[in-house]
Amino acid sequence: MDKLIPTVNKLQDVFNTVGQDQIDLPQIVVVGSQSSGKSSVLENLVGRDFLPRGSGIVTRRPLVLQLVNVSRSDNDSDADTEARAQFLHLPNQVFTDMSEVRREIERETERLAGSNKGIVKTPIHLRISSPDVLSLTLVDLPGITKIPVGDQPSDIETQTRNLVYEYISKPNSIIVAISPANVDIVNSESLKFAREVDPKGTRTIGVITKIDLMDRGTNSLDILTGRVYPLRLGFVGVINRSQEDTLASKPIAESLRGEAEFFSGHAVYRTVQQHCGTATLARVLNQLLLQHIRDHLPSIKTKINALISQTEHELASYGTAAGDGGMAKSSRLLKMLTVF
Repeated sequence: MDKLIPTVNKLQDVFNTVGQDQIDLPQIVVVGSQSSGKSSVLENLVGRDFLPRGSGIVTRRPLVLQLVNVSRSDNDSDADTEARAQFLHLPNQVFTDMSEVRREIERETERLAGSNKGIVKTPIHLRISSPDVLSLTLVDLPGITKIPVGDQPSDIETQTRNLVYEYISKPNSIIVAISPANVDIVNSESLKFAREVDPKGTRTIGVITKIDLMDRGTNSLDILTGRVYPLRLGFVGVINRSQEDTLASKPIAESLRGEAEFFSGHAVYRTVQQHCGTATLARVLNQLLLQHIRDHLPSIKTKINALISQTEHELASYGTAAGDGGMAKSSRLLKMLTVF
C-alpha cells in the first residue's frame, strides 16, 4: 500500500500527457485567499523555498505538486540527499536549485498565461523528491480574489471562482481550506467555497495559519477542536514564516523548529498537540490521501479497465500499424497501472 500515492502520480502524469481527463483521481486541493499564508504552508511542507512570490496573484496556473519521499542511507552525502525537482514538461531536466524551480514556474506560467495577471486552468506538474517530505500530491490553486488590483483583469473574481470550483467540486477531491487565525473564521473565503460543494464537511480539512499573530489573550483552541466550525477531517494550526524571515532567507528548518517550540511551550496549544504544527499537517494529509485512494480503488480500477477497452477498440479500428503509436503506449501503461 506504500506505493499507492506514487502509482496515482503515474496515472496523473499519463493522463496529462495523453490529454485524458475522463477519470477524476483522488487528490488534495489547497484553497485560500491571497493573504491566507497558503504559499508558506506549502513551502513548509516541502521544507524549501520554491514558489514565486510577489503582490497580487502569484499562482496563475494550478500547480500539481507531487512530493515523493526517498530514503536517506548512512552513506549519503549532503549532495545525495538534497531535494530534486522535475517538471512534467521538462522530463529530462533535474533541478536541485530551488530558485531555478521558482523561475521555471514563472516562465511556464507566462508561456500560457502571459505577463499580465490573468489565470489559465492548464496545470503545471512538478515532482519534488526528498528524504525530508512525506509522500503527498497537492494541487495549489490561485488565491481567491475579490477585487482586481493593479493590472488584474476586471473579472478576476469570476476567473478564480470558476477555477476553484472546477477542482473542489469533484467528489474525489479532499479540500484543504486555508484560513488565517487573525481573521474571524466566519469570514473565511476558503471555508465558504468548501461548504458550497461539501456542505456536510466530510472531505474538508481546515488549516489555521498565523496563529502566533492573534491578539494577546486570544487563541484558536475552540476552532482547532471543532467547537466553532465542525469538520469531519478536523483542523490543524500552523505558523507561517514572517515576511522578514523570508527576505532574510531564514532556513525553513529553523522556522519549523521555532514553530514546534511555540506550540510545545504554549499553555493552551501544548494540550492539543495533535492539532498543531506542520509535521502534524503533513502526517494527517499523507494518511488522508492514502485512505482516500484506498476508498476509491474499486471505482478507479473499473474506470481504467473501461478506458483500456475503449483504447484497444480504437487501436483495432486503426489497424495494426497503430500498435506502436502513442495510443498503444498509453494502453500498455494503463494496463500496467491496474496492478495497484
